[in-house]
This record gives sequence, structure tokens and C-alpha cells, in this order.
Amino acid sequence: MASAPEKATPLLNTTTNNTATAAPSSSWPDSTLDSTRNRSTIASALISAVDSFSDPPPSSAPSTKGITVMTRAQTCHPLDPLSAAEIAVAVGTVRAAGATPEVRDSMRFVEVVLLEPDKQVVALADAYFFPPFQPSLLPRTKGGPVIPTKLPPRKARLVVYNKRSNETSIWIVELTQVHAATRGGHHRGKVISSNVVPDVQPPMDAVEYAECEAIVKDFPPFREAMKRRGIEDMDLVMVDAWCVGYHSEFDAPSRRLAKPLIFCRTESDCPMENGYARPVEGIYILVDMQNMVVLEFEDCKLVPLPPADPLRNYTSGETRGGVDRSDVKPLQILQPEGPSFRVNGYFIQWQKWNFRIGFTPREGLVIYSVAYIDGSRGRRPVAHRLSFVEMVVPYGDPNDPHYRKNAFDAGEDGLGKNAHSLKKGCDCLGYIKYFDAHFTNFNGGVETIENCVCLHEEDHGILWKHQDWRTGLAEVRRSRRLTVSFICTVANYEYGFFWHFYQDGKIEAEVKLTGILSLGALQPGETRKYGTTIAPGLYAPVHQHFFVARMDMAVDCKPGEAFNQVVEVDVKVEEPGKDNVHNNAFYAEERVLKSELEAMRDCNPLSARHWVVRNTRTVNRTGQLTGYKLVPGSNCLPLARPEAKFLRRAAFLKHNLWVTPYAHNEMHPGGEFPNQNPRVEEGLVTWVQQNRSLEEADIVLWYVFGVTHIPRLEDWPVMPVERVGFMLMPHGFFNCSPAVDVPPTTSDLDDKEIGMPAKPSQNGVIAKL
Repeated sequence: MASAPEKATPLLNTTTNNTATAAPSSSWPDSTLDSTRNRSTIASALISAVDSFSDPPPSSAPSTKGITVMTRAQTCHPLDPLSAAEIAVAVGTVRAAGATPEVRDSMRFVEVVLLEPDKQVVALADAYFFPPFQPSLLPRTKGGPVIPTKLPPRKARLVVYNKRSNETSIWIVELTQVHAATRGGHHRGKVISSNVVPDVQPPMDAVEYAECEAIVKDFPPFREAMKRRGIEDMDLVMVDAWCVGYHSEFDAPSRRLAKPLIFCRTESDCPMENGYARPVEGIYILVDMQNMVVLEFEDCKLVPLPPADPLRNYTSGETRGGVDRSDVKPLQILQPEGPSFRVNGYFIQWQKWNFRIGFTPREGLVIYSVAYIDGSRGRRPVAHRLSFVEMVVPYGDPNDPHYRKNAFDAGEDGLGKNAHSLKKGCDCLGYIKYFDAHFTNFNGGVETIENCVCLHEEDHGILWKHQDWRTGLAEVRRSRRLTVSFICTVANYEYGFFWHFYQDGKIEAEVKLTGILSLGALQPGETRKYGTTIAPGLYAPVHQHFFVARMDMAVDCKPGEAFNQVVEVDVKVEEPGKDNVHNNAFYAEERVLKSELEAMRDCNPLSARHWVVRNTRTVNRTGQLTGYKLVPGSNCLPLARPEAKFLRRAAFLKHNLWVTPYAHNEMHPGGEFPNQNPRVEEGLVTWVQQNRSLEEADIVLWYVFGVTHIPRLEDWPVMPVERVGFMLMPHGFFNCSPAVDVPPTTSDLDDKEIGMPAKPSQNGVIAKL
């Protein structure tokens, strides 16, 4: 089915004026920003727009090419994430617009994010308002463009849950004078629209999780059930509220529901006692999250609590008999001259790369406007927007409660909202630049995750090397990469999301999985076919982790241009005959994916399958079309029958690659609200039924990748990092390797042997280690 429709609703208090007067609409007509219009027309309209704001014209300085560039300062780039002040203004504006005090009091703020502007607005900002000024992003006009003195006002998009009516609404707020909020002034936002979205449930919030745990612990039948299991101290009990998913009409979004999983800590002096080591099974609970009451409760079966595992904890001094390793010497990463990257706000430059970063409560880290500075060819775009838009974790145990564990960690919880402050422990070394993240809490307050995003350089081994055996001369270069990352915790699991930029033009997307396994309890003497016994009375069910990367590509395309296509490449073995007399021939076969239905593809490692995004109008020095290729890493598909309930909501997992033409409202592969979603195949699977042309388009890649986890004893009590990801690699994009100009790396230790202690070998001869 199509996405849930929005309908108008009388949410606004039209009798009260709490907003500032917006700038005259004639300066920025809605048609100018409508992304469905012809983009060349939009570009011309943006360039030729005459400023009609009331402010006097600022002074200007002519450029070398006769283009008048206004010098008026702009405080926020159109793609900068919302500041704390902007979030406060957006929340205050919406709350003030509530029709009644009851409506205002019942508002819960699930998400407040930047409403990203049309790509042409971004191009205008990058061309004339923000350094490094890049006028080439916009088409030339006769006589040179006249640039308006202001960009369009920024807008916020809010997802608001009404706790009283159980309704979800979407609000658009124009942010006109946000600076007043920082001086203690009134909000200066303007409500542009508000719509109720029927038949949906928004993501859960940490406030709700805490309330759910409290009401379950206070529920007398639950306390009695725990007493039967020998637990009377409720401070030891952990209640993890899980979304119910959608298994039948009973889970319909007319109610906001959760089915918690229960765990119990062991009494100990450990500051981080591993409560997930003692799952409580046999108790069924259904919680109404709207009214915070227990709807259903049943103590189905008395499963004894697993005994306290002596290997359950992972803090220093608590592992493997309480003795940590003592032979690990310090490893220091030194950059005495500082880093090679430069940061201006959210704009980053490094080794010919430049891009912007953003952050949303749902996706977490977002990478914008990725481009490479290629000598005389100048700035060459690669992608407009890169992010991880969804995660699905289905479990393979058909027993209760594990069969219903199929979390949509982005759509049901939010990767960004669960991000860490790296002040509490950072896995990065060297010179680090941190970025804070701001978001709203459930009650509308603004919260800040300090040091949320980490930017740093890493040594990455050999970049390239060759030795001439005739002369003995050798050249070698070390590889350095720039890494942008964040880490989040969703209940028991940790996920690190990384984007790596390389000196040879590659971009790597990587997810690192760690944390604690989600366990089940066993009866004495019981084993489970669908998991691994890791300790007495404990087993870890088999499961999979799937991630969806959405890549809005722009290979050699300026904003407004739609000159990309996708080519599938398979390596084929030549048939026997005159072209293969030695039976050794193979070749790469290319096929253009001409439409959406043709572009639903799967990985095939046997044919080294990969996909190339090509520019249909730009060639390299050999006459070939320039491109970037998507190279899969290890991958998998869902190990479930087609009738599996979770695939109703996660039908996008059925293929590894989907390709669509860009549409501003197509952002989430399972629809915007997967929580308790009753609609079959909402989102990506429905969009591609339009079978739009891809032969020359503004291409969006949706790459689905995952890992199948068969737990090991070595994954307990904490799982060592497992990595999964993919590469974006230049494919005919450059005329030669961009890595040849990387300078040699010098070190005081070059050509010197590091002195090591000596010890007698077994035969008594002194050997150097």
C-alpha cells in the first residue's frame, strides 16, 4: 500500500497571534522552492530573484569575473542541523499554536529536525553565501546574476504525539528570528502547516521507557511473579520495553503498545552489573504506553532464573577471574603539527575532499554535499546526501518471546536519539574534533549530547608500493583516512556508524556491532535448536542485523542536473570456441538498469557483481563515462519464510539493492512510521511500483546489507566488534590514480631497527625478539 495519507485537522489556535511577521512571500515564492518543478527554471529563478526584504542593501564587492557577490553575513547554512535555540523556538511555536490548554498540555515532541531545503537553495548558499564560495555550482546567466541578500528562512519539521487523543501530527514551522530566543525573548516562529497522520504510531521515547519500567515494577501481580522466582528487590529488576511490531489486528496502531522483556541483576559490588545475564522468562506483559497501564499480564510458566554466571561481567578487574592483562604497553598517536583537516562550522575539508555533516534523531550522522577537488577540473560532486536510514534486527527463534523480536532500531527508537556522548569514553585516538548534537526530549525540552560526532584521521597501512627489482629502488606511501562517526546503544546492543574518506577517492561505509547478546533462559537440561548455549541456563538465539544506506548520488552533477544512471557489472566466463581457445577468458558484462523494477538486485559474489553510477554526459581522457561504483562487502538476505510477519513491514530486505529517482518525500524504506504499522510493504517496495525511468535521472541508491549472527561462547559476556559495510570507489572518475601525489611519510624510526630485549632460545643461542 501507499504511505499513510495526511489529512488536515484544526490543530491551530487561529485566534491568537504568537508569531512574527514573515518576510514578504514575493521574495521567495513557494513555486521557487517546489522541487517538483523544472530544476533549471528553479536555478534561474533563484539567481535572478531580487531582494525585497526591508533591510537596506549591504555593501558588496565585485569578484574577478564581474559577478556581484553580496557580503551580508549568514549565520546558519541551509543544511546545518537545528541549533538548541531553533529547536526551542520550534517547540514553543507549536505549543503556543495548540487550540486549547488541554491540547498544549498533551503534546509530546517525538522529533524536531531541519526541513531540508531544495537542492537549489543549497547550491545558492554554497555559491555566494558560505566559503569556499563556488559560483560554478549555478548556471551562468547573461550579465551575471544578481544575488538576493538573504537565503530563505530555515524551517523545522516536528513530529508531535498527542498523549490525550493518541494522534500523531506533523508540523512545519518557519524559523524567522531565532536569535531572540538566545536573549530571553519570545519565540519568533511561524506555523506553516499542521497535519494529523492517521493510523500510525511514532517512535518510542526514553521517557516512555522509564515510565513503563516503573509501572511494571509497581504492578502487584508482577511483583508476586518475581517473588515466585526468588526476587523481592525491585531495584535489581530491568524492564526493557519493546515495540510490539505488527503480528495481527490486535497490534493495530489504535493503541500505543509495548511488550517488555524482563531481566534481573545479581546482587554484587560491580558498578556495571550485567543484568542481561539473567533473563526472566515465562511472564507475559502488555503495556498501554499512552495511558501507562498494564493491559494484560500472565505468569505463563515458571522458568528458574539462570544461576549467576561468574563470567557475566566485563568491567576492568571483573573478568576471567578478576585479573586484567598487564603486558599491554601504551600506544600513542601523535600529530605535533595538528590535523590535516579543516573545519568551518559543519563544513569539512581534507585531502581534496569536502563535505558537510548533519545529525538527526532518527538517522544520526548525515553527510551532505560530498565533492572532490580534482585539479584543473575543479570541484567534482560525488553525492548530495549519505546516511543510514533504517535498521532491522529479526531473531530466528520461533519460541516466545523471541519470535516477536524484530526491532526497527531507527524507525521505532531513533539511532541519533540513542547516541553516546563520547566524553564518557571514546574509541578514537589522535587529534579529534567533536560535534555536539541537539534534540528535543519527549516533553519538549532541549537536550544536548556533547561530543556526539567524532572526526579524526587514522593511519590505514600501505596505500601503494612498488620496488623496481632491477634497480632496487622502491616507492611506498602510507594510507591515511578521515573518519566521521558516532555510536549508539539500543538496549543491549551497541552500533558504531562510520564514514571513511580515503586519499585515493574511495568512501567506505562501515558499521561496527558490539555490546551484549539478547539472551533466553533454559530449563535444567534443556537445549535450543535455534541458539547457542553460552552458560548454564543461558542461551543466545540466532539473529540477523540489517542496515539500509540511502545514497542520494550526484556523480559529476551540479544541483539541478539529472545525468546519472546505474550500470550492473557481472564478470562472465567466455564460452568455449574461437574467442576462448585456451579456456581462460573472462570479461566484465555491463547492463544498464533502465527502470525501478529492473533495478531490484541482489549481490552475487560468484560473478563479482557491483554497480556503477555513471554520468551520462561526462567522459574521462579515454572517452569512457565517469562514475563511482558500489562494491558490496559481505552480505546476506533474510533467513525467513516469505510469510514471516516482520517482512510485512520490512519487505525492503528482500533485495540488496534498490534504485529510485530522487523524490524529496521518499526517505524511509519502511515508511516514516514502522511502529505497529499494519500496511503491507509500505515505503520503498510501493514506490518502485511506479517503475520510473532511471536511464538518465537524479539517482538514489538504497543498499541493504547485513550480517547473520550465530553466537559463540567468545561473544560472551560482551561481543567483540563485528564489522559490515561497503565501498564507494571511483570508476573512471579520475584520469589516473589520485593517490600518486600523496607524499612519502617520514619518521624518526625509518630505516632503523627498534632495539628489543634478547633472551636465550631453547638451544641456548641468544635470539633477538
